[in-house]
Amino acid sequence: MNNPKRWLGLGTRIARWLGIACLGASLAAAQTTPAQQPGTPAPNASHTNQDAPQPTPPETHITPEQARQLFALVDQLLQFSSQQTGLPIKHTVKRRLTTRAAVQKYLDQQFNDDKGAKRLQQDEIVLKKFGLLDRDFDLKPFLVALLKEQIEAYYDTKTKTVNLLDWVDPDEQKPVLAHELTHALQDQHSDLEKWDDQTPDDVSTNAAADQEHLAKDEMDTARDAVAEGQATAVMVNYILKPKGTSLLKDPQVVDLWKQQMTGSDSPVMSRAPLLLSDLMLFSYREGLSFEQQVWMDQGQNAAFAGALNRPPSSSWEIINPKVYEKREIPPIPLLPNIHPLLDKLYRPYDIGQVGQLDLHIMAQLLGGDGMAASLTPAWNGGLYWAGQLRSAKTAAEQNSTKSLALFYLSVWHSSAAAQVFAQLYGDTLERKYSQVKKVSTSSAPSSDGSVETVYDTDEGPVVITTRGKMMFVAESFPLPLARELTALILNAQGTGAMQTARVMPPAASLPEQAARPLSMDLIHLFQNCGVMKFAVDAEMRAAQ
Repeated sequence: MNNPKRWLGLGTRIARWLGIACLGASLAAAQTTPAQQPGTPAPNASHTNQDAPQPTPPETHITPEQARQLFALVDQLLQFSSQQTGLPIKHTVKRRLTTRAAVQKYLDQQFNDDKGAKRLQQDEIVLKKFGLLDRDFDLKPFLVALLKEQIEAYYDTKTKTVNLLDWVDPDEQKPVLAHELTHALQDQHSDLEKWDDQTPDDVSTNAAADQEHLAKDEMDTARDAVAEGQATAVMVNYILKPKGTSLLKDPQVVDLWKQQMTGSDSPVMSRAPLLLSDLMLFSYREGLSFEQQVWMDQGQNAAFAGALNRPPSSSWEIINPKVYEKREIPPIPLLPNIHPLLDKLYRPYDIGQVGQLDLHIMAQLLGGDGMAASLTPAWNGGLYWAGQLRSAKTAAEQNSTKSLALFYLSVWHSSAAAQVFAQLYGDTLERKYSQVKKVSTSSAPSSDGSVETVYDTDEGPVVITTRGKMMFVAESFPLPLARELTALILNAQGTGAMQTARVMPPAASLPEQAARPLSMDLIHLFQNCGVMKFAVDAEMRAAQ
């Protein structure tokens, strides 16, 4: 599926961060050959991947007869998807063949677009400041190579067209078509151009907008997971149908498929940082688990039309479908008005939630799979803010992590979990900073129960404070300002039940600016680029 506005957001926010204009809704028009009739052979678009270490083999293309069969199959698979989802077919779906060269040209154009390139550059700096990407990692060429390798097919929400690839074997495209045509039915039901694009691009610059940003921060990540989870469920059932089984008849097939979905057989994806590989997998893997659970618990209508009509609003609900079914409200800490304290020195640069997906990725990166497994269920909300020094004037200064200061509030179900995460966070600072030195640690809790640890780094002080079930980190702020900020935000949470950002208003009253979760842009990017090869390969292996 393709959407012109952005990519993905730390789980959600990372997806958002990588929220450059991805394969947009105008993808088909820009990257496909002129509309072709069934039986018309696609142009011969032999192409050598300049990024690959070895030359690619000569391009092969489907025959005119195979093209006719694929075009005819669209209507059959649309019927299959409608039966599986209960979503009605309101009109036929346009179809066309596209070439590898056209897809690659479009990707290059998108990544070189002035606005998109600037957004990607900004997101990359924040991800590096958080330590989710290495300082020397070059994000843009890696993403271009990854998407060129992985795209299998895509449905374009702008032109309402399913795009078939002229270099992929027809048998391999059949389950892909079942997946992408589910997006076509979702589009006919909910208008995916609007439904899947709830988070605007601008950065919040005042306290009122901060609250609105945080209240809707993970919406797009959750909706991406619903859309991909539904489409993947249909694809799984299409593959399982010849065996006389399905997701409902054989629920354990999801676990088998998730075990197969590693991307390890992908030359590019096997080199991906943990952040990128986990984000790319999230919408398929956790989205499918979410859909299967709701389908089993509440039936087809709740899992498909119901999830489109009342979509989850957080990665927490996707990872824990039962809380979605119970209509529990996602935990979002309260952010007080920070602007009088910070705006003289810093330009607001980024704001968002650190959702449960983001926390899982961070804990896994810092402490491994075991630490992620133990800490993720103990998460109870998180948010972050990044500002850029107003004194950073040159491009070199603005493109450096040294120009950014950030803070991160992490809330937990227990004080023990908060302390474990704070210790882990401090112990791994050397992964992203040089010259890290612990300067001081409170010998005993202060009167309010806070324990502070201060580090010096090559990018300024890092102050990590725990208080009860909360952990707060301020990075690269002057030390007196970091302590003022810590007191302001921790005191705002109170001592009783966790204070939260106010509940999101109806869509019509939402402001034109909104934050996105740390990983949302990336998730949105991957999800908007069509079904990925690793997902199809995993399905086929699991079904064998």
